[in-house]
Amino acid sequence: MPASSRPRQAPLAVITRHPWLTALAAVAIAVLVLVLIWDWNWLKGPVERTVQARTGRSFDIGGDLDVNLGRTVTISAGALRLGNAEWSPEPEMARADRALIRVHLPSLLRRQTLIPAIELVNPRLRLELGAQGGNWNLFESSGDGTPARIERLWIEGGELVFLHPADDTRIEVSLDSEESARAETAPPVAVAGSGQWRGNDFSLEGRIASLLDLQQQEDQAGYGIDLEATAGRTRAHARGLLFNPFQLQRFDLQMALSGANLADLYPLLGVALPDTPPYTLDGRFGRDANTWTYRDFTGEVGDSDLAGEVTFTAGGERPHFSADLMSEMLDFDDLAGLVGAAPDTGPGDTTNPELQARAEQRAASGRVLPDTPYELDKLRAMDANVRLRATRIESPVLPLDNMDARLTLEDGLLTLQPLAFGMAGGRIDSGIHMDARGEAIQTRLDASISGVDLEQLFPTPEIARDAVGAISGEISLAGTGNSVAHMLGSADGDVALGMGSGQVSNLVLELAGIDIFEAVRFLITGDRLVPVRCAFADFSVQDGVMQTRALAFDTTDTLIVGEGSIDLGEETLDLELRPRPKDRSLLSLRSPLVIDGTFADPGFRPDMGRLGVRGAIALALTSIAPPAALLATLELGPGEDAGCGGEYAE
Repeated sequence: MPASSRPRQAPLAVITRHPWLTALAAVAIAVLVLVLIWDWNWLKGPVERTVQARTGRSFDIGGDLDVNLGRTVTISAGALRLGNAEWSPEPEMARADRALIRVHLPSLLRRQTLIPAIELVNPRLRLELGAQGGNWNLFESSGDGTPARIERLWIEGGELVFLHPADDTRIEVSLDSEESARAETAPPVAVAGSGQWRGNDFSLEGRIASLLDLQQQEDQAGYGIDLEATAGRTRAHARGLLFNPFQLQRFDLQMALSGANLADLYPLLGVALPDTPPYTLDGRFGRDANTWTYRDFTGEVGDSDLAGEVTFTAGGERPHFSADLMSEMLDFDDLAGLVGAAPDTGPGDTTNPELQARAEQRAASGRVLPDTPYELDKLRAMDANVRLRATRIESPVLPLDNMDARLTLEDGLLTLQPLAFGMAGGRIDSGIHMDARGEAIQTRLDASISGVDLEQLFPTPEIARDAVGAISGEISLAGTGNSVAHMLGSADGDVALGMGSGQVSNLVLELAGIDIFEAVRFLITGDRLVPVRCAFADFSVQDGVMQTRALAFDTTDTLIVGEGSIDLGEETLDLELRPRPKDRSLLSLRSPLVIDGTFADPGFRPDMGRLGVRGAIALALTSIAPPAALLATLELGPGEDAGCGGEYAE
């Protein structure tokens, strides 16, 4: 029978005779229907449960979920929320308006999931450090999985909040990933923000490494930063590595530090430093556990250069501060804060507003001795061991040329020993002991002066010309008070200074003795030198008043003897010097000279009421022998004039 004449089979009969076709058709129809109606949001529940199992935190996808399949699966989702650690008062650790995640599909079959990239839009991340640790430790105890390996993180419009309540620290910064020429898989992040650091307002900006690196462990590569921060008047530029950064237990940074006053570091770092003029420093800043270091730094404090190394160790009963400091050229003014004073504020001097105000207040008061009280809480806040050496010193008062000082502070007991200076070819060796454990500081000063060159002490070369002599002495004072002024104003002790044989300008002596004829003659015909037998000043000190025990200056031409007092508390002078020219002069007035006034405005004048009254000015000249305390230090020298005041005294 021809094929065209065969009866046609119904489709239903074909399906009935071939059941496998039935199944295939059903699958095809189901797939078609599924493709047409499929919604990836159906998988939000399983995804949320998987993330929760991995992290131990709640996870919610509030927006749409979409997936593009392939060897690398691209997943995008909106309105994401990740829960916080149980101990945090804030239920949410992280959220984002939109997230795109690429997952390497074959890695799902291995132990660790590979995520080539994550892109976040408007994410907000809250990082907290509490007694239980950091809330970013997602995989240590609460989760049952292992962390995925993320290769790239891109952030757009991000915000990060870091809180450390125990340190009164809260930081809020904006985060935006930056493209770089190296096309890094983990691009750096630009940051800018503000907040509080240890209760102090501050701001920062700069660049940090990808936030992916925050999961690095302490023994792995550090977390790179390049940040500039400002806290009050203090500025810092840090670049280098943090290790386990939010613990801040170990880092290695190049740190440039500048500010108006080093004392401002006390509330920021807990380091009690004296008031200083503005400073700029740059060195290697590091931390290892409780020990902070600032090594190989150089810079300037006020008008002085400064270099060295500083170590600060926290913990224990009190923190400990140690430093080894060196200055090639030290402006003595810049140490004024150590004694509660302020540096000069003249042209070219470096200062800050509070020190300038303090200097102006002191000038207006007519006082010289520093009266700013030491802060007892700072003297008790830490222990210290500091050495400061200076090669050259610029001083407006004394010709100092070098310094070596060591300060130790332990439980409120401060010692400056040694405190040594080179001065005018000689030395000052001293020690200061301060007991700040009580309400009033008890202070003792012991100083020895040796070999100071007379010529270098004169303020002008004309007066100093050809002067010869070596000055020595001893100072021993003890006082009570919380400022230098109060300490000296209550001091008891002894002050003795003397000079042995030497020579001095006759013009100076004649002017001091008001011998007008001789002074005019020397001015016209030229000066000459007069041998000096000796000079000395011996004072007893009681309740801040220096009273003369012996005061004399003896040469072959003139003998000057004196008496009187110096009140350290009131800062007043009341001394009378009686010149006795040993030659004959027609115009020799031989009037007593009075040194009076205040430390800020001293006077040096003849006693006009006693001019010509010779009989009333005689002194017991036999009392001018040098005090025994000075005999060991004075170089009296040999010769007929070695007996100070000898023949003339007789």
